[in-house]
Amino acid sequence: MSQGNSNQLVVPQASAALDQLKYEVAAELGITLSQDGYYGNLTTKDAGSIGGSITRKLVQIAEQSLAGTTR
Repeated sequence: MSQGNSNQLVVPQASAALDQLKYEVAAELGITLSQDGYYGNLTTKDAGSIGGSITRKLVQIAEQSLAGTTR
C-alpha cells in the first residue's frame, strides 16, 4: 500500500492483492492512479469512491466465502 498509510494489515501478505484491487476499482470508475504511489492529485470524492467500492467488493468476497461460494 502507499507509504503514507498508517494502517497495519492483519495479513501483510495481502498487500499486493489489495494494491491490485485498488487499481482495478479505480480503472472501473474511470479514475487514473499514479503508479508511483503519489495521490496528491486525487480528489477527496474520487478517493472516497475508490475506498467505498473496495469495501463493497471485500464485503461481497467475505459473504461469498462464508456462504461457501466463489466469485
